[in-house]
Amino acid sequence: MVLALTVNPRLDALADNPFARLRVLLDGVSPRANEPILRWAVGEPQHAPPAMLARVLAESAVLWNRYPPPSGTSEYRAACAAWLTRRYRLPPGMIDGERHVLIANGTKEALFLAAQMAVPPEKAGRVPAVLMPNPYYNVYNGGATIAGAEPIYLDCTKATGFLPDLDAIPESVLARCALLYLCSPANPQGAVADLDYLKKALALARAYDFVLASDECYGEIYGAVPPPGALEACAALGGALDHVLVFHSLSKRSNAAGLRCGSIAGDPYLIERFAHLRSYAAAQVPLPVQEAGIALWGDETHVEANRALYRRKFDIAEQHLAGKLGFYRPAGGFFLWLDVEDGEHAALALWRDAAIRTLPGGYTARTNPGAANPGQRYIRIALVHDDATIEAGMRRLLRVLT
Repeated sequence: MVLALTVNPRLDALADNPFARLRVLLDGVSPRANEPILRWAVGEPQHAPPAMLARVLAESAVLWNRYPPPSGTSEYRAACAAWLTRRYRLPPGMIDGERHVLIANGTKEALFLAAQMAVPPEKAGRVPAVLMPNPYYNVYNGGATIAGAEPIYLDCTKATGFLPDLDAIPESVLARCALLYLCSPANPQGAVADLDYLKKALALARAYDFVLASDECYGEIYGAVPPPGALEACAALGGALDHVLVFHSLSKRSNAAGLRCGSIAGDPYLIERFAHLRSYAAAQVPLPVQEAGIALWGDETHVEANRALYRRKFDIAEQHLAGKLGFYRPAGGFFLWLDVEDGEHAALALWRDAAIRTLPGGYTARTNPGAANPGQRYIRIALVHDDATIEAGMRRLLRVLT
């Protein structure tokens, strides 16, 4: 007799990966257009990483044979603390690398582990809740589900400014909330939470004793105004860091997605608990990678040049799309969130008739009872390619959708 192997049943509750759903939609369809395939679905930076990256990795090659400390070297954590202080205009000494900062393998792993660290067996006598924007990054859902929490999807629509409506969260949900994921600039809509919004989120976290996990990995790609961060809200409310963790990465800031190097910063108690978890559950970041990270966090020249390239991409998109498909210029990030009435239908048409691969917005969201899927009308476009590719792609897109 063959026995069925028993594994964690929570895996069955995970939402389908949006890119797996996209493959099901598109892979049986061959593009009719005799044009180069344009991959606009994945938010992978296409700019070259700064030259210093390869140089520092080569100079640090002697360190490949050493085990790194799980929390990161003191030098790496100090570099992150110094960057956070400069970038968010924090009071000197508010962020200390030894007490308030951890290294991370990018932000994906860290955001997943945040739920494993923060979610207790129960809260307010019930199953804990983990709140997240809807549309959402699927790692939020994954972290919450595997931690045994109930994911609560906060619809982000045009009416809410594409951010969760914090005032609409029921008291009963707040009472059992263990963790609130926020993303600013938002993926996919590019909305930016202002300082008052972040202060309100922080006040709720403290009033209802939950962790505010502020995902700020797109925070260095913006238009005219640098997006504020949760640490700025802490500073504005007196400087205490309790209940807050912020997540940053070099993936978008420095076009170094393959480096897998980022940081977690905030509440010293949560950092200590997170470090304990990481010592069991996370891979150590190699010392040469940490040395490269120190150099990248310490340099702004390459970041300013990168930001200028993205601004140019949005200039091109605006020239083609102004007044069409609900186009707006996002305050941050590198995505377009276009209103095409039916995102799945539009994504299929763009692939079939223009060889353009985009992501239906509904694949990034859940449908709450009594409401429409907040992403159903949209497609997400990752505006990461060179200017000529974007120019040609915009013409192809408009040929199909208008």
